[in-house]
Amino acid sequence: MSISAVFFLDTKGKVLISRNYRGDVDMSSIDKFMTVLMDMEEEGQSSPIIVHGPVTFMYIKYNNLYLVATTKKNANVAMVFSILHKIVEVFCEYFKELEEESIRDNFVLIYELLDELIDFGYPQTTDSKILQEYITQEGHKLEVAPRPPMAVTNAVSWRDRKSVV
Repeated sequence: MSISAVFFLDTKGKVLISRNYRGDVDMSSIDKFMTVLMDMEEEGQSSPIIVHGPVTFMYIKYNNLYLVATTKKNANVAMVFSILHKIVEVFCEYFKELEEESIRDNFVLIYELLDELIDFGYPQTTDSKILQEYITQEGHKLEVAPRPPMAVTNAVSWRDRKSVV
C-alpha cells in the first residue's frame, strides 16, 4: 500500500525534517522508534522493519542519518525501501552529499522534492533528471573534503613498480 510519513533522524533520534502524507499515523510515534531500535540491537535482533503497536517503521541508515517511513497499512515493503533509497539518490544529486548539514541548509528544497517524489504516500516522479527540469532551485552543496597528501597515504611517487620485488 502506501507510506504514511517520512522522517529524517540524526543518530540520537532527533527529527531533522519530516513529511506527513496521509495523516493516519501520529507524528509523535517516531519518538518511540529510536528506543525500540536500541532495544532490538541490544537483544541482537536488528531488522530494517520494526512493528511497534499499530505502526510499522521501515528504515535505512545513510551516513549519520536514519530515513524512516511509517505506515499503519499493509505496505509493499520493497516499494518503501526502493523509494527511501531513491530519496537518498535524488538528494545526493541535488546536494552532492546527504548529511545532517545538507538537510538543515536545504530544508525548503527538500520539502519541494519530497512533495514531488511522493504523493499521498505513493511514489510519483522519482527520476532526478525530470525533477531537475521543474525544480530548478539550486541546493546548497557541501564542500567535499580534499584528498590527503601522498605523504600521508605512504604512496611513493618516485618508486618504480618494476624494481620492487
